[in-house]
Amino acid sequence: MANTPMVPPNPATGNPNLDGGVPAPPGTDMTGLCFRDQLWLNSYPLDRNLVFDYFALSPFYDWTCNNEQIRMRSIHPLDVSHLSKMTGIEYTLSEVMEPHHFVIRKQKRDSPEKVTPMLTYYVLDGSIYQAPQLCNVFAARLGRALFHISKAFTFAATKLEKIGYVEAENESGNAEAKAPKETIDFKELKRVDHILASLQRKLPPAPPLPPFPEGYTRPSIAEGSEKQPQGDAQLQLPVDPILDQGPPSKRMRI
Repeated sequence: MANTPMVPPNPATGNPNLDGGVPAPPGTDMTGLCFRDQLWLNSYPLDRNLVFDYFALSPFYDWTCNNEQIRMRSIHPLDVSHLSKMTGIEYTLSEVMEPHHFVIRKQKRDSPEKVTPMLTYYVLDGSIYQAPQLCNVFAARLGRALFHISKAFTFAATKLEKIGYVEAENESGNAEAKAPKETIDFKELKRVDHILASLQRKLPPAPPLPPFPEGYTRPSIAEGSEKQPQGDAQLQLPVDPILDQGPPSKRMRI
């Protein structure tokens, strides 16, 4: 890559090299931040040669990286021939779609052939963002899926409760509707009594009781015979209102 002129950093952010100190490296999770310097964008074109200088103005930039070391030697910070000879944290430009989209990857170099990716940043129409990590994306997607599944089960449970409540109301309504049918109808009772009385009148009368066996004397007759004198020829027996009413034809009609 050809060397490009150094672009002075934004005075608002401050240059740690001029201030005499190196700030702490940026945190791992900075997905909630967005950086944009409209003054720089109005002064310089955003292309593959100057995009790293623009990225160095953002809080995502680690001033202890290898790119900053070769940058201080007036070498292009994305020169792979120099970065491959160093070890440590470095930035590389992985995807370019000028002038709207740039992808910058932060990685750790252990040897010229061994590189471990760490974080990814993208520049979209002049705004710099940090791409979320894959584990965070999976956690967010799973959390959203679990939320919708839980919401669906809650909605289904409320529907089932309403259906059960309506069925209980229908059963109670049917029971109330059947209740008048089980009430007593006095007209029917009178009609049944009339039918039973007419059947009873049509039945033949009860047969007479069988006679007492021979030698059987009722206690009342024995006691009365002892009290009466011996000269009485006829004994007056007590009249039984049921047994001594005579044949059915001579009974008194009520």
